[in-house]
Amino acid sequence: MGEAAGLYYERRGPRNGTPLILSPGLGGSASYWQPNVAALAERHDVIGYDHRGTGRSSRDVAGVLTIETMGDDIAALMDATGIERATVIGHAIGGMAGLALALAHPDRVERLVVVNGWATLDPYTARCFDTRLTLLRSAGPRAYLRAQPIFLYPPQWISEHDDAMEAEVEAQLATMPTPDMIERRIAAARRFDVADRLRALSVATLLVASDDDALVPCACSERLKAAAGGDVQLARMAHGGHACNVTRAGHFNLWLLDWLDG
Repeated sequence: MGEAAGLYYERRGPRNGTPLILSPGLGGSASYWQPNVAALAERHDVIGYDHRGTGRSSRDVAGVLTIETMGDDIAALMDATGIERATVIGHAIGGMAGLALALAHPDRVERLVVVNGWATLDPYTARCFDTRLTLLRSAGPRAYLRAQPIFLYPPQWISEHDDAMEAEVEAQLATMPTPDMIERRIAAARRFDVADRLRALSVATLLVASDDDALVPCACSERLKAAAGGDVQLARMAHGGHACNVTRAGHFNLWLLDWLDG
């Protein structure tokens, strides 16, 4: 573990392996990737990090927060850790940060994986964001966190893991972004729109989408693939929810490693 450019990061795996940067979603915490790190680090140089403004990274985020500045942070982390080129694996807005970096600096991105992301905000996702913000503003952070699994996981998975998720709420309260930062991160996700730039995407890309995602319709990945240029593949899971790399970690890890090493 370490700190670079104001970003907390954890590094595992052989340093001579292919560098993989793991970029989390809205919550911004590197711990999101815990079910995947060990499998990826067997052969790869894996770096997970907390987004700026979240977790153990600097909470000082000046100016307007954008997905593009999140992409710049990936480049800053690479510079600080001596990595010239890396594969970026991102969940939701973490994947979109990787997409923004790949469009702006394709020389820095070896390959790109976007899990349940989008190129343009879908009206359904906008309604979900509205609902989550209403909860945060009216009922507070605890209610926001207790409702969060509804958007991340399939119903049966929530039923089977309810006790564990309830036990995690206190720890999550201590590390979650401030309400203002959550507002800013959702605003950045709303503004992100690169649909008219996707033909310029030159980086080999894997899109992963879940048919039962309760936050981001899988059609978002379908539209992204249709609009993109270059080598873009779409892998769809019949079930797994928005956090499919958590709920179906074994399947996801095998699928991802097959693509990375194939």
